[in-house]
Amino acid sequence: MTATSALEHALRHDRLIVAIGIAGVVALSWSYLIAGAGIDMSMADMPMDPEPWSLAQASLMFAMWWVMMVAMMTPSAAPMVLLFAAIKRRQAADRPLASAWLFLAGYLAIWAGFSLVAVAAQWGLDQAGLLSGMMASTSTVLAGSILLAAGLYQLTPIKRACLRYCQSPVLFLSRYWQPGAIGALRMGFRHGSYCVGCCWFLMALLFVAGVMNLVWIALVAIYVGFEKLVARSPWLSRAAGVGLIAAGGIVLARGLLDMAPAAL
Repeated sequence: MTATSALEHALRHDRLIVAIGIAGVVALSWSYLIAGAGIDMSMADMPMDPEPWSLAQASLMFAMWWVMMVAMMTPSAAPMVLLFAAIKRRQAADRPLASAWLFLAGYLAIWAGFSLVAVAAQWGLDQAGLLSGMMASTSTVLAGSILLAAGLYQLTPIKRACLRYCQSPVLFLSRYWQPGAIGALRMGFRHGSYCVGCCWFLMALLFVAGVMNLVWIALVAIYVGFEKLVARSPWLSRAAGVGLIAAGGIVLARGLLDMAPAAL
């Protein structure tokens, strides 16, 4: 076996191990969500009165959000992680597989931070009586406002700048490459930050149809995958933005009209 063929074999071997590991993480995450994420789903359709959260409940909500982010966002990050592992191997770096997992760990740590913010937002909405048992908005004004804001964000320069690095692993790695294990972790942090900047308002849409609505979760995840991996031009983001603005305007107008008779 020549040196070149041995390197190619090692590259395929590394990518296969990382790909199987990522697939396993995603499968376990979706299994946890499908099983109910530790939440009694028989209570989901019942009207809920705001109650103080216990530490155990807050921890459960954090675990639910983080696992949900892992399930939704890891597939679209897989090409970045696989390319990173391949470059590490070509550089004859020590422990390329460990570096790849450190990169992914940094990426998911940023989404853990986002999950803390999401739990805080959920707590505030829940205490205000604005969420159902399925953790969906009970207010058409709130739902319309989220849709409208998400649509407007799709058209912003910040969205485009973050999406640019999410869509191009080569661009990201060439610009932000850092050597060593700490460098891998930092690169994962940075990539995760771009990903949050790109997708955080899309995750807020979960409050519209229900944080535990698996169909809605899957649709948002599929859209994110298409936006990051398939659409190489801004047309999809712009089209989604226009659609969300239109939907938000309709829902918001309906909510305001429903509120008008009560104000008279």
